[in-house]
Amino acid sequence: MSFILLLAFLFFMGSLTGWVIELFYRRFVSQHKWVNPGFLSGPYLPVYGFGLVCLYLIASQEKRFDFGNPVLEKLMLFLLMMVVMTVVEYIGGWFLLKYFRLRLWDYTDQWGNIQGLICPLYSFMWSVLGAIYYFLIHPHILAALEWLSNNLAFSFFIGFFYGVFVLDLAHTTKFALAVKKFAKQKQLVMHYEEIKERIGQYKESQLIRAGFIFRMWMDKPVLRFLKETYETTMDKISDLAEEIKK
Repeated sequence: MSFILLLAFLFFMGSLTGWVIELFYRRFVSQHKWVNPGFLSGPYLPVYGFGLVCLYLIASQEKRFDFGNPVLEKLMLFLLMMVVMTVVEYIGGWFLLKYFRLRLWDYTDQWGNIQGLICPLYSFMWSVLGAIYYFLIHPHILAALEWLSNNLAFSFFIGFFYGVFVLDLAHTTKFALAVKKFAKQKQLVMHYEEIKERIGQYKESQLIRAGFIFRMWMDKPVLRFLKETYETTMDKISDLAEEIKK
């Protein structure tokens, strides 16, 4: 099996699995409702896809961690996983913030955060996730890769996944560019979770609201929605300011 196909399979598995984990986490732990956890419309989170690729590559190099102490070797392995995953998280958040003025997550309330994109608490959680991956998931990943090498016909479904993924990425990028245009005009940084929640409440928009899978964004409805939401918010702030003065 080629190395490219191996990475493509890992990205595919990580993106889908990460989306499912985040979906149930938000439903039962953080937000207590069903909500699409991703920037894209479909059921995948690329950051988890990149994360699984990184964790696999690091775990595959464990023999290089030869310090004569098995416990120290594992700790160094998990430390490297933590650093790499934190860097992946930072780069993803920084790119969206820098080029689209979108903030997908915000750690500004967490101690030691950097630009609200990474923080010690979540970096530590990445190390815990790395340990869980190594002990519980990595052996199954190796078995899955062996299965794939014996069932290369499954690569058709991987190709289908990437076809849908590219189309979704194109439509979501169009939406992000519309948000960027508005945010740049108003000198704002948009919080993507708030935008999604507002969209769900925007009953008169022309956006598709029947579900959160494979939405098709249009520039004019998005810009109109953002403009009207912004104006409504500013009106409420002005009214509140007048009441305080009285």
